[in-house]
Amino acid sequence: MNFIRKVFAIVAKDIAAELHTREMISAMLVFSVLAMFIFSFALDLRGAMARAAAPGVLWATIAFAGTLGLSRSLAREQQSGCIDGLMLAPVDRSAIYFGKAIGNLIFMGIVEIVLLPLFSALFNVSLLRLGVLLVMALGTVGYGAVGTLLAAIAVNTRAREVMLPVLLLPLAIPALIAAVQATGGLVEGGTLADVGGWTRLLVVYDLVIVAVSMLTFEYVVEE
Repeated sequence: MNFIRKVFAIVAKDIAAELHTREMISAMLVFSVLAMFIFSFALDLRGAMARAAAPGVLWATIAFAGTLGLSRSLAREQQSGCIDGLMLAPVDRSAIYFGKAIGNLIFMGIVEIVLLPLFSALFNVSLLRLGVLLVMALGTVGYGAVGTLLAAIAVNTRAREVMLPVLLLPLAIPALIAAVQATGGLVEGGTLADVGGWTRLLVVYDLVIVAVSMLTFEYVVEE
């Protein structure tokens, strides 16, 4: 219980900082909405073509907006000196990782809640379904988990805005492919059983990434 309290103290700190500035969620929302409108008008998709392209467009938008938020999350800690305070605090490094990861997932989830209804209206595709929401949750957890670890690596480099996507996107490809395929199958009228292979891949990816990140985060932030 003490570990959990420390994790959620870090989450509460991140939420309070974001409520004060609103810089990360605002940037993610503006970027994702603009990207969605650009995709919608540039591709001019209708009917079956819209259903076929919608999953890829959705996850591309989430991935790029998420990368923007992940980069800003750790950069803000470094610029304000908070990362040094966290390192000096008598807490396990895995608590810092989970606190930062949960905070990033909350911000990504808020963006997705706003994005889904707009996306459904623009592409005329029903995404507000339990199966789609489950796949989105699994994909977001994997993307946010690996992104938090890599953001801690990239924040100490000169070109962190460039370095994070270069590191993140190749490692996130399995999760993105599985999420796109599972979402596409559900949009086409399939059930969770029909896309069971892709959802299982997402679950395995999430478990492996969280375990590896938890074990390596201490070495990453101390280096």
